[in-house]
Amino acid sequence: MIGAAVLVVVGLVLLTVAADRLVLSAARLARIWGMSAVLIGALVIGMGTSAPELLVSTLAAARGEMDMAIGNIVGSNVANLSLVLGVSVMILPVAGHLHTIKREGILMLAAVVAFSALAWEGTISTVEGAGLIIGIIISAFLLVSWSRRDVAEGIVKLDANKLAPPGKGAAVELTVGLLALAVTLVGADLLVRGARIVAIELGLSQGFIGLSLVAVGTSLPELATGIAAARRHENALVIGNVLGSNLFNSLGVAGAAALAGTGTFTAGFRTPIIFMLVISTLAGVLTATGNRLVRWEGAVLVVAYVGFLALAL
Repeated sequence: MIGAAVLVVVGLVLLTVAADRLVLSAARLARIWGMSAVLIGALVIGMGTSAPELLVSTLAAARGEMDMAIGNIVGSNVANLSLVLGVSVMILPVAGHLHTIKREGILMLAAVVAFSALAWEGTISTVEGAGLIIGIIISAFLLVSWSRRDVAEGIVKLDANKLAPPGKGAAVELTVGLLALAVTLVGADLLVRGARIVAIELGLSQGFIGLSLVAVGTSLPELATGIAAARRHENALVIGNVLGSNLFNSLGVAGAAALAGTGTFTAGFRTPIIFMLVISTLAGVLTATGNRLVRWEGAVLVVAYVGFLALAL
């Protein structure tokens, strides 16, 4: 039991530190290679922070632990839109461009609904998994197109230097990024191994461990990014981070897990899935009203997350 706890702690530490460095390297490379700053926020940061979810769920699915894989996706989506967004807003109220929030929010909600519909009966087939992968490719194309149009029209401006100060060059950042990816993979593997042992020792289901411990652990990069963005007054990043992460979780991560594993899971995820849909809608409504999120609304989201954990238990 102590050994399993050590694996979990070490896995979480490696996962958090390495994933953060991976995102930083990606952002620096994007700036060096001339990518737009808005695109950095939408794709590199938002989807990049979902790398732990991708690795953990894919590894779990490959080992036949689809309950943990799906639990991680559902739990991470809920954590992003309640815990991560709520804590960020409690630090600093978030405001953004209403049409941008609606546009990306609708895309994210569509992805969550699609994933929920496929997972409702307790299985995601290989064909459906491939469809989800195609969905994330199409979504990435839309995000790139929207970002370019926003930059061209001067709607959104984001100083990439605040997120990615100049490094020593593309070769160095590429090397560091690959090393960070390798360490992230190791951390994800240790976390899955430790969580599985803890579940067995405590008599807890793999589904619950995935919904809670593993989901929170893989959402730490999003939480760290959200807090940092809020403190820097980067409102677009706070919202783009959680929307992009949930978009990638629902399509890319779920699709990869279905392709890597059997696609069938035994845990009853219908109640958590309903909660995920409700919190996604709640976050969207709170964001759309007044074009901003204030501290008390952030507190509501955090309380909602506590309620989700109590419900999952």
